[in-house]
Amino acid sequence: MDKRLLIAEDDKEINKLLCDYLGSQGYETVACYDGLNAINQLRDGTFDLVLLDLMLPFKSGDQVLEQMRENSSTPVIIVSAKDTVRNKIDLLRMGADDYITKPFDLDELLVRIEVVLRRTSSDTSSTVTKVLTHKNMEVDTGSKKVIVNGNELVLTAKEYGIIELLITNPNKMFSKTNLFESVWHEDYLGDDNLIKVHMSKVRSKIKEFDEENEYIETVWGMGYRLK
Repeated sequence: MDKRLLIAEDDKEINKLLCDYLGSQGYETVACYDGLNAINQLRDGTFDLVLLDLMLPFKSGDQVLEQMRENSSTPVIIVSAKDTVRNKIDLLRMGADDYITKPFDLDELLVRIEVVLRRTSSDTSSTVTKVLTHKNMEVDTGSKKVIVNGNELVLTAKEYGIIELLITNPNKMFSKTNLFESVWHEDYLGDDNLIKVHMSKVRSKIKEFDEENEYIETVWGMGYRLK
């Protein structure tokens, strides 16, 4: 089955260009031109990935992303003319999976999409399913699901990656550099806040269904490990 992509871009020429090009590469594309329509499309349909412009009418791209992350882990690649490190970090912190700046090369965009889909895919056809348990938490590495006391957590790809990394290495302590490069698959640039925010969100989501236990331990000055 073709992967289904939502293209949220208000420039109709760019939107058509993206839809035509990605369609020629075997993807099913759905175009929308403002933030409100993007939210409605996401509410009514299932998508494998969202290409999200920031400067959308009615509801900005960062607002769409923030609302998405309240109940969806669908991968998001930000496509924007804003090219500042601070802006990229803020959006990655909010739950974006990648960020590409305009103008961009279509072939590079295609590779970015393939990488994100490969990283976040829940297709179990080539994955050996393994269910790992720790306290009241179960992690299904095949379906990429995390269950705490019978409740499935709504996680971003990065949040799931943190949990899977720790539970598959229960006796290992990960430095911030190790953790970032293992989950983000990028060089660590020393942004402690990005990791702290993701750790805080993971802990909060687990705690919602298990207030009695701590699952992630911070080893001050060293890093993190399963508690």
